[in-house]
Amino acid sequence: MPGGNESVIPKQFSTALRPHNWYETRVQGDLVIRVTEQSEDVLPNGKLKKHKLPEKPEIVVENYIDGHKIDYVKGRVALDMEWNSKDQTYDRDLYAFRMFHECGIISVAALITRSEKLNPVFDVTPLLKKDGTTDVDKEGNPKLCKQKYGASTTWMGKLLYRLNAGRHGGCPVLVFGIRPDVIIDWETS
Repeated sequence: MPGGNESVIPKQFSTALRPHNWYETRVQGDLVIRVTEQSEDVLPNGKLKKHKLPEKPEIVVENYIDGHKIDYVKGRVALDMEWNSKDQTYDRDLYAFRMFHECGIISVAALITRSEKLNPVFDVTPLLKKDGTTDVDKEGNPKLCKQKYGASTTWMGKLLYRLNAGRHGGCPVLVFGIRPDVIIDWETS
């Protein structure tokens, strides 16, 4: 079913987690560089040349860290869910995990996404409209979910190569790929 910015599945996670103090968190910060002492160079004639301190002994790079948001943070644990977003959102998430970890805010991160093993479910599951009725094509045939879950959306295969490339830095990341066997009313053949 279409969800606009957020489909039903992530909304259910928020409904379950927010009352338990899992909050969306954003890291923002300036980089401050302080010049603390004078330096000296030895000239060819053996004399020392002192360099003057800059007029501004402090350099501030504003918004050096900005916009790194994680959906759920509690204590030193970060949790994010990517359900049918563009796969580039993994880069944003892994960079956020990395930045939060490097800043000492989190110790570990977890990411929930879908396994490619859900594809057979999407091959036969009808696509629903916002009112909950089955969406149909021009001929009256039911549209299927598979048209919404393409290869360029978020799924485990798009995440693993990013993790293997180290895009999360030193932050440990636990990954969950939702599979059909966790769907209560899905019968596997």
